[in-house]
Amino acid sequence: MNDIHLDLGCGFNKAKNRIGMDNRKIEGVDIVHDLEVIPYPLDNDCCLSIRCSQVVEHLKPWLMIGIMDEWWRIMKPNCKIYIATPPADSFWFHVDPTHIKGWNDSTVQYFDPRAFLYTIYRPKPWLIRSVEKLEITLEFLLEKISEEEGIKLFGEAQKKGYKEGDML
Repeated sequence: MNDIHLDLGCGFNKAKNRIGMDNRKIEGVDIVHDLEVIPYPLDNDCCLSIRCSQVVEHLKPWLMIGIMDEWWRIMKPNCKIYIATPPADSFWFHVDPTHIKGWNDSTVQYFDPRAFLYTIYRPKPWLIRSVEKLEITLEFLLEKISEEEGIKLFGEAQKKGYKEGDML
């Protein structure tokens, strides 16, 4: 499969014109695979876009860096991933007994080499294109950049100087 638009953890709600991946074989799921098991049965650079709606809060937090690196592997350069999740401080995060780790509007800064939080783990590089906090959901749009571009941006940010607690 190449040049696909992937819907990760789609469940019964696969977005139109997307390939759905979920750990359950149900209607709408095209690829049955557990998102926490790496590698995925997909080629490098095969996705034009990824949709990941109401999924990250269900994933084990100690696996998240590796999972984001896997999403980076399957994305084409300069393509985008859309992530939506209930805010960690919301009723909607806490009401679902299967939610195990909440995100806030700063969580994605661990993946952007321009941000201080990136210095902690240094995963595969993404650029934060937008963060929007709506009433019941947080929406993130991240763009895959090359490792070379990530190294360049990380170096520029270090030269500029990070102060602990700096946020983009």
